Amino acid sequence: MPAIFNALPGIEVPVGSISSSLAKMWADTAASGGPAPVKGETKATQVNFVLHLGFNSTAADAVEQFETAVRFSRRYPCRVVVLCPSSDDASAAEIRAKIYGECFLGKSKGDTRCCEFVLLSYPSSARKFLENQVSICLSTDLPLYYWAHRFSASGRLADYRYLLTRAHRVLLDSAIAPADALTYAWPRPEKVRDLAYARLLPVRQSLGQFLSRYPMSALCGGLNAVTLGYGIHLAAEARVLLAWVQDRMGQGGENRATFELVSSTEAAPQALALAFTYADNKYFSWRGDAGTGAALFLADFGTGRTELPAAVSLLTPENALSEAMFF
Repeated sequence: MPAIFNALPGIEVPVGSISSSLAKMWADTAASGGPAPVKGETKATQVNFVLHLGFNSTAADAVEQFETAVRFSRRYPCRVVVLCPSSDDASAAEIRAKIYGECFLGKSKGDTRCCEFVLLSYPSSARKFLENQVSICLSTDLPLYYWAHRFSASGRLADYRYLLTRAHRVLLDSAIAPADALTYAWPRPEKVRDLAYARLLPVRQSLGQFLSRYPMSALCGGLNAVTLGYGIHLAAEARVLLAWVQDRMGQGGENRATFELVSSTEAAPQALALAFTYADNKYFSWRGDAGTGAALFLADFGTGRTELPAAVSLLTPENALSEAMFF
């Protein structure tokens, strides 16, 4: 994990002088003519955001998630604390810190948006001191969002109860999280959000808009089976999408149809294929490939055949973050 800390950008500073170092960083940036917050104005104006890079993260992966957080902050100015834990219990109980900041122009000339990052690297032996350090780094009057990325075991996050209980949202990605992540007894399970579900927002909107044209009786009457095929890169998204479809179809009253996931090695890696099978001549199918951006609806619910080409996409990582956080 020190390799991850070293790979991330920022200026290393003493842990005890993070606040003064941030002030000096902005002052030096302004003195050199760079974009910086106006003195006295709030720099992290909207949210506190903790990005926890778990033991399964690599240096390249950590840099990618850091850049995602930077892009997110361009829309939602925030104070970001990046946690870089180490499993080396034999090392000294020492926390290392880096600081990083950027300012971006908003929609108008006077709309300057700034973000501040505090990066903390710590061995397991220093975990007990982390809560106080994180609380010092956060803005006390702003909501907190906690993103646990590539953690090795759900139970290990119990050590971060301070974040799990205080956070307005706890974010994880079931595509890369441990198998029990969505069923684990989190302290506040109603606050947990899955980034795989968030990424599917455009798909859910497209399917919902198409199917909402038909009464639920037409969709559910005589329905025998619902199958969802998927390419190798979208196993988690397929599981989430099928659960969403099953929930919506269940709102149509008694429904004894089977719901099945079908993995396809022949399908494109980012493809999904949803099909409804009926006892009569009705049918529905939708195929989409997020790799190409193309999708196709085929349907007949007793009122004539419909064939509709459409677009398909998944949310970008930074937009998936905002969807999971705020909606």
